Amino acid sequence: MEKIVFVIPDMPGGGTERVVALLSNEYSRRGIPVAVLLFAGHETAYPLAPEVEVVSVGEPSGGSPAARFDRIRKMRRFYRENKNCQIWAFSAMGTVFSAAAALGQRHFFLVSERNDPSRYDHRKIRDFCYRRADVVVCQTDDAAASFPAGIRKKSVVIPNPLETKGGPFTAAAVFAEEREKRIVAVGRLNAQKNHKLLLQAFAVFSREHREYVLEIYGQGELESELRKTAEMLGVDSNVMFKGFSGHVLSDIRSAAMYVLSSDYEGISNSMLEAMALGLPVIATDCPIGGSRMYIKNGVNGFLTPVGDVQALAKAMTRLAEDSSLGERVGREAVKIREELAVSKIADRFLALTKERRPGSCVKCW
Repeated sequence: MEKIVFVIPDMPGGGTERVVALLSNEYSRRGIPVAVLLFAGHETAYPLAPEVEVVSVGEPSGGSPAARFDRIRKMRRFYRENKNCQIWAFSAMGTVFSAAAALGQRHFFLVSERNDPSRYDHRKIRDFCYRRADVVVCQTDDAAASFPAGIRKKSVVIPNPLETKGGPFTAAAVFAEEREKRIVAVGRLNAQKNHKLLLQAFAVFSREHREYVLEIYGQGELESELRKTAEMLGVDSNVMFKGFSGHVLSDIRSAAMYVLSSDYEGISNSMLEAMALGLPVIATDCPIGGSRMYIKNGVNGFLTPVGDVQALAKAMTRLAEDSSLGERVGREAVKIREELAVSKIADRFLALTKERRPGSCVKCW
């Protein structure tokens, strides 16, 4: 089997990084050679199997053309040294850099779109490079439909994998003890995740439920601003910023509910993992449809409109005041474990390499 090279900026923690780690470890377990090529950092927050090769070809460029050129030069050398490798770019910029670095070389080239395609700032450049790929993997039908026709023709939809063996998944399907009065959220502290909405909804919710605390797991540039928002709303004593956790699933397993407040998403991996734990989940019904793809409103979770403080607070209140509702929702949510098992998703990715082998080449411009 040819070496699979995952291309990603860095792995400091996050949904895409988690998916890359899961797939890398699964393929390595099968005896398939795997490398993770980092082009803007050197961190690996999620554990990787010892057999997985990790290569860093640069730090954040800061917009420097010289740094970017050096990055491409090193990537080109790596691809040349691994002439039969497959390039799996899990980043729009990773696709752009790889298309330039592998120019004229023959590689199977897979692109995995990880977010809402309409939110990308340099779409013409991205689309030009996506057309050089053999296949473009999207997370939802809405994501695939948002691309121009030439890219849609080579698009397939594959959801995120879940590792449901070991750790918190070895216990009963749903947490059987009395749930703690904790509301949890997991995600980068950036504008996309809209933690400000979560804080505002929690402030409304807290007027009648002062015994609850809100725990926010993740790091990001908005932490200071969000702390000030919590203070301004008068809930700072009940809001805890927990930072990055390497064992977050164990940390959140006994919580009363999980909340995703994003303005847009591909598919939130942390949301899927929370559902697989049997946690009652509330998520904004955000583009590109990843939440509604898996949540049946009122059955295995709750969907609320993007940006709607009152609707989010109301959903939180429903779960806080009806423990039997949370239990029913959790037992339905946990059923996604089988559908999204990492072994099944890994098989679907591998099948693409066999279906689209003829003529595989990063095309010359």
